[in-house]
Amino acid sequence: MAKRQRHWENREFIKARLGSSGMTAHVCFVLGIIFTVLGIIADAANVILGLTSVSWFLLAIVTLVVGLMWFFGVGLAWYLITTEAKSKKGE
Repeated sequence: MAKRQRHWENREFIKARLGSSGMTAHVCFVLGIIFTVLGIIADAANVILGLTSVSWFLLAIVTLVVGLMWFFGVGLAWYLITTEAKSKKGE
């Protein structure tokens, strides 16, 4: 019985997901920046924009950390692509 590969062991799966992972990472990054700006505006104007300013900052931190995990996936995919290209070039 063949051993089932995990998704992080399958190079082709990681390389195929490069576009969607990059898009998700950028969306999380932009949302984090928007949440940060909303927190700054709420704090400067001393108003509540749906959430308190501290809640906007916490939401921004969580969103940026989630985006960072997606950026690690993109970095891993680029690493796999470049090492594979170098090994093919060296053969």
